Amino acid sequence: MRCTDMPGRGRMPWIALVLVSLSVLLTACAAGRPGPNGSRDGADSPGPATSPAGTPAAVASAPPAEAGPPPVRLPPAQASRTWEEFRLQAARRIVAANPEIAHTGPVREPVLAIPVLEIEIEADGAVRRIQVLRRPPQAPETVQMAIEAVQRAAPFGDVSRLPPPWRFTEAFLFDDQRRLKPRSLDPL
Repeated sequence: MRCTDMPGRGRMPWIALVLVSLSVLLTACAAGRPGPNGSRDGADSPGPATSPAGTPAAVASAPPAEAGPPPVRLPPAQASRTWEEFRLQAARRIVAANPEIAHTGPVREPVLAIPVLEIEIEADGAVRRIQVLRRPPQAPETVQMAIEAVQRAAPFGDVSRLPPPWRFTEAFLFDDQRRLKPRSLDPL
């Protein structure tokens, strides 16, 4: 009887080959990566991980983080005296917190999508809840883009002196490049 005819033994050579190939590939990738001093010889980077028996160990790596822009540092939001002042400050804060997807220039017709959100906030300006009031039929992904833009801009400043309920509505005008502009910043 040949080794490949034995039950459960036919796949063993392939698994070993795959593991060895993976180990060689990982070692080659680590050696080609520049170390802290810029060299590529691998002298300043540790070798492949090994188990106590001296065989290459499986290397578990975390999934790569999304390559997005770093968060924008915003100055503390100011307390507003009126809801109109608050809405304008919130719109400016949304644009400042999202420079990669926001703009303040003129909105060109036709607009790609106009999601409308109702943002309920705490007394300190932190977002309590976001409700979608209008979901555009085209470019539905703009709703999530608007929600995330609001979350990145929070907190919006103390509203404890404003009359409750502490919530405001904002429409987001998206152009064909999927850049947003809060409607509060668009002159009539």
